[in-house]
Amino acid sequence: MIFQNQNDNLVDRFEDWWRRDNKGLPLMWVVARRDGARTPSPPPKDDEDRYIGLDLKLGQTIANLKNNLYLADSYAQASSSIGPGSLAVYLGSKPVFAPNTVWYEPCIQDITNRQPITFDPNGYWFKKHFDVLKELKKAAGNNDYIVNFPDLVENIDILAALRGTEELLIDMIDEPEAVLQALDEIYETYFPCYDLLYDALKTLEGVSSFYCFCVIGRGKVAKVQCDFSAMISPEHYRKFVLPTMKKQVKRLNHSVYHLDGPDAVRHLPAIMEIEALDALQWTAGAGKPDGAAPCWYNIYDQVAAAGKCLWVQIYEGNVDNWIDRADRFLDRYGTKACYLLFPGMSERDADKLMTHAHAHWVDNK
Repeated sequence: MIFQNQNDNLVDRFEDWWRRDNKGLPLMWVVARRDGARTPSPPPKDDEDRYIGLDLKLGQTIANLKNNLYLADSYAQASSSIGPGSLAVYLGSKPVFAPNTVWYEPCIQDITNRQPITFDPNGYWFKKHFDVLKELKKAAGNNDYIVNFPDLVENIDILAALRGTEELLIDMIDEPEAVLQALDEIYETYFPCYDLLYDALKTLEGVSSFYCFCVIGRGKVAKVQCDFSAMISPEHYRKFVLPTMKKQVKRLNHSVYHLDGPDAVRHLPAIMEIEALDALQWTAGAGKPDGAAPCWYNIYDQVAAAGKCLWVQIYEGNVDNWIDRADRFLDRYGTKACYLLFPGMSERDADKLMTHAHAHWVDNK
C-alpha cells in the first residue's frame, strides 16, 4: 500500500474521480479517531513554528498516524505552509505570523515603477520552507504518509499580497496594462517554484497531494483560486484573471477551483469556461450551511452541466445529518463525479457512515 489506508487502489480511485468516473462508492474522505487514542501533538514554540517548524510538523504527523484511522479514500498526510499564499512570501512579501493566519506585507510601492517580479530558489523564505518540506518527505520512510504541497496560490491574489488590495483595485482602473504585465510575471514564477516542489515531494509513482483540499493524483495537482474576485466585476475577471488562469490549469495534470463566498459566484460562468479545469470546491463562508445544503444546488447544477467534478464538504450536525444530506446530494448528482468530505469522527460514527454508504451509495453501472 502506498498510504495508510485499507484501499490498495487509492490513487486509481482519485484518478477515476478526476475523470468523472467513480467506480462503486463516491470518493469519500473519512477519518476516525481511534478509540482510546491519546498521543498528544506538541505545542508550537511560537507563531512561526506553528506554520513551518520541522519538529512540530513531524510531531503532529506522528500523533495523527497513531490517533487516526484513515478510511474510505482518506490518507495520512503532512503539511507545512506559510499561510494561504506562500508564493507571495517566496516573491518578496514579508510574512507576519499570527495564531490563526499569516499576513503578508506589501512590497510593491508603485505598479509602474518597480523591479520585475522574479522567483529566487535561493531566497531566504523559499529555501527555509523548502528544507522543512524535504525533511518531512525524508522522514516519511516507506510512504507512511504523503507530504502536501504548500498553499501556493497564484494570479491576482498574489499580486494583491505584493501590492496591497486597495492599491491594486485602483491600479486596475488607472494602470491596467501595468497590472497585466505584473500578472504575466507572476505566472512565469509559478511553475519554476512548483516544479522544484513537485520533484522534491512526489512519490516514486509521480503522485502529488495539495494542501488543505485532500486531493491527490498522478502528475501535477493543485488547487487554484481567486478570492480577490469578490471585489471585481465579471468583465474585470475575464480581463485580469481568466487568461493566466487558463494557461496555468492547462499545464497541470489535475486541478480543483476554490470558489470562496457569495460575491465570487458571479464569476462561475467564466470559471466553467476553463476547459482543462477538473473540479470545483465551494466555500459558502462563516455562518452559512455546509457544502451539501440544497440552497447551493444552483451552483453545483452549473458545475455538473459543464462536466466538472464536485468537491463537497459536509459537516453540520451529527452523523445522521451527514448521511441524510449526502443521500439527497447523491440522489441529485449521482456518484460518478462526487467527492464527499466528512469531519473527523468517532469509530462508531465512521462505522455507521460506512455501513450506510455500502448499502445505499454504490453505483455498479
